[in-house]
Amino acid sequence: MFTKILVPVDPNEMDFAKSAVAAATNLAMQSGGHVVLVGVLPVMNGYVSEYLPADFEVGFEKETENRIRAIGVAAGLKEGRFSVKLRTGSVYHEVIDEAKESGIDLIVVTSHRPQMSTYLLGSNAAKIVRHATCSVLVLRN
Repeated sequence: MFTKILVPVDPNEMDFAKSAVAAATNLAMQSGGHVVLVGVLPVMNGYVSEYLPADFEVGFEKETENRIRAIGVAAGLKEGRFSVKLRTGSVYHEVIDEAKESGIDLIVVTSHRPQMSTYLLGSNAAKIVRHATCSVLVLRN
């Protein structure tokens, strides 16, 4: 069974991850496992950040963490049975790195229906599947 399950949550499309969080919750409840919800924040360019308030990034991170935590609680995850981590950078790199660093057994990720652009370039889900060292469950939305 899977005891450490990671679910990437896009801070810009949190509703898109709800089915993955629900599936991870179900699997974690069956195995007594732990769910790690990972939000990957974009890198803030220097020229953009100079126009934002000094505490913008701290407030944005706190708000994002609270919103991701609320998705976990709404899915039925209990405190202590899940954690929220925020990372900054490229989605698939950060998800792969977090999975390795945290000893993840399973990544549960949602994927859009394939389009021509994803056949040529590859989506984040496809890149995660190709490069993950653990099992990956892809849910179509």
